[in-house]
Amino acid sequence: MSTALAEQAPHGRSYTPRSEDGTVLQPLIIEPPRGWKPVSFSELWEYRELLYFLIWRDIKVRYKQTVLGGAWAILQPILTMAVFTLLFGRLAKMPSDGVPYPIFSYAALVPWTFFSNGLSKTTTCLVESGSILSKVYFPRLLIPLAKVLSGLVDFAMAFVVLVVMMLCYGMLPTLRTLWLPLFLLLAVVALLAVGLWFSVLNLRYRDIGQAIPFVMQFWLFVTPIAYPSSVLAQPWRTLYGLNPMTSVVEGFRWALLGSGAVELPVLAASVSVALLTLASGVFYFRRVEWAFADIH
Repeated sequence: MSTALAEQAPHGRSYTPRSEDGTVLQPLIIEPPRGWKPVSFSELWEYRELLYFLIWRDIKVRYKQTVLGGAWAILQPILTMAVFTLLFGRLAKMPSDGVPYPIFSYAALVPWTFFSNGLSKTTTCLVESGSILSKVYFPRLLIPLAKVLSGLVDFAMAFVVLVVMMLCYGMLPTLRTLWLPLFLLLAVVALLAVGLWFSVLNLRYRDIGQAIPFVMQFWLFVTPIAYPSSVLAQPWRTLYGLNPMTSVVEGFRWALLGSGAVELPVLAASVSVALLTLASGVFYFRRVEWAFADIH
């Protein structure tokens, strides 16, 4: 007896699978989960090949039929760095904690670009995947997770340019660099946390997708990218920690350039907000995922 592909049946309607020779197999009923259902990490691991396929598909589609290809991952932060250097570094004379302003801003733009682009893609991922949401069963969390992880490829390319800039400015890695993966992990957690909320809300209210560019513009300027957080006095500096990207940006500069300082209260606030947002995002995502096909 051959294995039939289990397809999702909305509202628990039965689907009758058949073998290759047309023989009717035992009817299969897939009941949509309602309310809170814990995340099954074993199920996510079981579908790891699908996750890999979704990541690879996203990367291929992103650069398909483009002239510059992966160079876009480098151009965006570089061009933004050039504008910030002209406006804030030279005209506004913004302090940069003793570091040349170009690399000061670029070190912050690398994780920010990963977060900004990833949030834009994650917000629309459920709408774009409507054709498979109503047909095939798989853990729905894989869709936003794939969007988040695929962005690490662009991050890696932009990070290589950052390393080259450090060498050009005579900055060598120190033991602080060992902390860098933790700040990158915080960026991934923050992106997935906010992305889960926005992806579901955008499925219900398409205005969310239209508002994302404005949200990201506002978020950019409340994150210390063009300026150091040292220009802020307490308690505003700690309040800035409620924005998880504040600790990510300051952490990258501290770990790579040795500028600024990672303050424990600010870091604790950022980590707490990121984890609470992730927990609530997973809760909301799992609670309403049974209706994704109908909402779409």
